[in-house]
Amino acid sequence: MRDRFVVRVEETQENGLKKDILIRAVLILSSCAALIALPIPHVHAQSCAMCYQGAAASGAQGGAALRHGILILLVPTLSLFVGIFALIYHRRNVAR
Repeated sequence: MRDRFVVRVEETQENGLKKDILIRAVLILSSCAALIALPIPHVHAQSCAMCYQGAAASGAQGGAALRHGILILLVPTLSLFVGIFALIYHRRNVAR
């Protein structure tokens, strides 16, 4: 009986170690990708010239409407993002 407990503890530690290595690898890769993309000037200026001209020509009311539209479209996006991560967090300990 005691041997089974020792084996399960060792398996749990190995799984935890593998998970830590995976998390570190993902963080390192995403950091490298961000550092590579950071100095590129075109990454910061991803806008269409036609869209910019149309928004500039619409005047102050058009600009305000565009800003409000962006904020309104941000609400469902953020709610989906938060909802998915809340579901993942809630089900983190479910047996596989």
